[in-house]
Amino acid sequence: MSLPSPPTIHHLPDEPFPGGSSPSDHGALPPWRKADLPEPLPFTWRNALKTIGPGAILLAGSIGGGEWIVGPMMTVKYGRGILWIATAAIVLQTLFNLEAVRYTLYTGEPILTGIMRLRPGSRVWSIFYILAGVAQLATPALALGCANVLFAAFTGDMPDSTGADSRTLLWISYAVLLLTVVLLLSGKSIERVLEKLSWAMIVWIFTFLVVVNVLVVSPENWSRTAKGFVTPAALPDNVDLMLLALFAATAGSGGLGNLAISNWFRDKGFGMGKHMGGIGGLLNKEHVELASVGYVFPTNETNLQRWRHWWRYAMLDQAGLWAIGCAVGMFLNVNLAASIVPPDAEISGYDAGAFQAHYLAAQIWQGLWALTLLNGFWILYSTHLGNTDCLTRTIADICWAAYPRLQRWSASRVYAVLLGFFTVWGLITLALGENALSLFKILGVIASPIMAVAAIQILRVNTRFLPPEIRPAWWRRIALIVCAMGYGGIAVALVLDFLRTAGVLSR
Repeated sequence: MSLPSPPTIHHLPDEPFPGGSSPSDHGALPPWRKADLPEPLPFTWRNALKTIGPGAILLAGSIGGGEWIVGPMMTVKYGRGILWIATAAIVLQTLFNLEAVRYTLYTGEPILTGIMRLRPGSRVWSIFYILAGVAQLATPALALGCANVLFAAFTGDMPDSTGADSRTLLWISYAVLLLTVVLLLSGKSIERVLEKLSWAMIVWIFTFLVVVNVLVVSPENWSRTAKGFVTPAALPDNVDLMLLALFAATAGSGGLGNLAISNWFRDKGFGMGKHMGGIGGLLNKEHVELASVGYVFPTNETNLQRWRHWWRYAMLDQAGLWAIGCAVGMFLNVNLAASIVPPDAEISGYDAGAFQAHYLAAQIWQGLWALTLLNGFWILYSTHLGNTDCLTRTIADICWAAYPRLQRWSASRVYAVLLGFFTVWGLITLALGENALSLFKILGVIASPIMAVAAIQILRVNTRFLPPEIRPAWWRRIALIVCAMGYGGIAVALVLDFLRTAGVLSR
């Protein structure tokens, strides 16, 4: 469910309030306007279900390639001892997400706008994140993945992606891309459309996974999988660094998705985001358009009390919904794969999902072939839908803040134009004929440096622009540094491995 529509920004006060201080350091962008922090609903479980929601969007976008493709592949290839990487990634990304949200609750702006307030300024950081976002998410790998599992579900066999079935897969992929455009542009608020779709897909996916795990997996295997998630072990000597980077990224969201959570919090109306409006579908005009600059509140006792209530809702959304959902989704997928796929099997791409479908159809009921693959479709499509909005939304917001001339348009129109551009690019990319796994690996390679750089920038934003009363605790600051070091280390290892492979460095 969604919060009431945010108020029109033209009626908000624009002067400091008595009893609280206002920030004087606004960095490289225009100063914030001023308003009181809106009062949240009283904290009850009923109100929590009305208030949370961005975590559902991020969860639906997270439980995709990592759970359906990479998690099972890594587990079958290297054993369940690799699974602690997923636990560490989810914990670090949860803290990362909450620190991104902290800035949005205070200013109403997404975290990338806060980052553009840092030196050397919005033009430099806008170019950096636009290029990084396009490199990570502009290639629609999961649209092709959706085509693969739909083809298999309805024909009874996995397609020959490089032979006779390639044209059929291409047309199905095109249909997936165009369906996504219609869904994203049809709602009053794109965030609300995504939230409703995400809740529906989450219920379907988790219900199916729980049922088949209970039916198929022995108690011993449940225990072994659980132990893998909580028992750190040395990495295998022959580990594929690219797959490891992909696993560490997609166990949670990885890269741009973690930054986009603050955009969804704003459009949902969390904290000062309730003053900001949001991005709406171009096919639906009933929408409060996005403000050009954020609002901050004076740190008086009333606002700080409201802040604590908003923060509880944010914690529930990210730690209670997103983090636990990611962990359970990964657990159920790898638990099933590790229990039924032979440990010496050579699997890649969608082979793990196809093996599970064959096994369940043979052992339990023939109809589970189609149901398993249709579940795989919802897993992959939820991620494709989230990735498409994530890329378009973050770049629209970056351009909206960094290039004031674009504000002659509405933010919704900027979003629609960018969505059209990325859709055309996706159609061209798919026509080039790369396989889905090769396209998907791009995500892991780009995600690590994005996470490393952004973690340090979020730390700087939250300790420079936020008042002392709401800055992160020392242990949260350390967590951001650990996040930067972990993903930065993966990025460096990938570069060194590439240089060795290319013969630039000796092994």
